[in-house]
Amino acid sequence: MALQFQPIDTGLARAYRAGGPDAYGRAPERGPVSDGAGVPCRHCLCNVPAGQRYLILAHRPFPEVQPYAETGPIFLCESDCESWCGDGPPPILTTSPDYLLKGYTADHRILYGTGRVVSREELIDYAEKLLSDPRVAFVDVRSARNNCYQLRIFRARAADLTEVKVQAVASR
Repeated sequence: MALQFQPIDTGLARAYRAGGPDAYGRAPERGPVSDGAGVPCRHCLCNVPAGQRYLILAHRPFPEVQPYAETGPIFLCESDCESWCGDGPPPILTTSPDYLLKGYTADHRILYGTGRVVSREELIDYAEKLLSDPRVAFVDVRSARNNCYQLRIFRARAADLTEVKVQAVASR
């Protein structure tokens, strides 16, 4: 099964960079200078480069407040960065030994029994297993240690795969 790894929306990243309110109605905080490790940007899905500043903010990757709409801290490159559109797992899914994955239904509710901490090596297999269940619309990946939202995984459709390849070629 082909997977699509979804970063936060470019328009939302721009709004946060312009000082727009986060999930708690606050302007993002300006973080210190990155050392190049341990500060995963949720837009480019890479670590914030060494020597660059980043933003820290509360993010809720759900369309509305409801009991399963988790909110938590995320990092974002302070300067513009390209949205992730590569093939395979993005760099931020290669930096931790393990991650928390949870399957969600189309109405943004956790499908009980799907939450599991998996090793970095098992992440793709477990995401594919979850998405093979027709009740699972998407999988959220979070930090296994701090529960910070990392990204969302969907089943890739043929049209999505073509668009990703076109974007990747155009950005070179």
